[in-house]
Amino acid sequence: MMRMMVVMGSLLLGAGAVMAQQEVAVQQDNLMRGQAKSLYTVILKMVKGETHYNQAAVDAAIKDLEESVPRIATVFATNPKQNVVNATYGSSQKIWQNKADFDSRVPPVVKAIANAKGKVKDVASLKVAYNNINDRCNDCHETYRVKLK
Repeated sequence: MMRMMVVMGSLLLGAGAVMAQQEVAVQQDNLMRGQAKSLYTVILKMVKGETHYNQAAVDAAIKDLEESVPRIATVFATNPKQNVVNATYGSSQKIWQNKADFDSRVPPVVKAIANAKGKVKDVASLKVAYNNINDRCNDCHETYRVKLK
């Protein structure tokens, strides 16, 4: 009876650990998806002329980025050692092998967003802001993001 309880307890702990790891991976994925929505679905589509310029949408997207980007280092503090099921992109294990470098990539993105805030007034200025922000994002993505599909 005692062995059975030990085995069951071990299984429950193991299952709990796996579920916690998946939850961390989902939080990381959700943060990145939210930022992608603001940068690509809202801003890039306006830059490309796929949607009409909308100042309120631009301001909301920049505000979302301003609030979410500084959270990257914290949300990626824990290595989930797995990716989100059916995700297109995932986190490279290089993040946790060189966390200081990963974390150092966040402030330039924050600065690019701050530089754009209040300065975007039309498609031309939006394009400049988009390029500056996206270039800083890609500085990290090239090293620390992996394509899964």
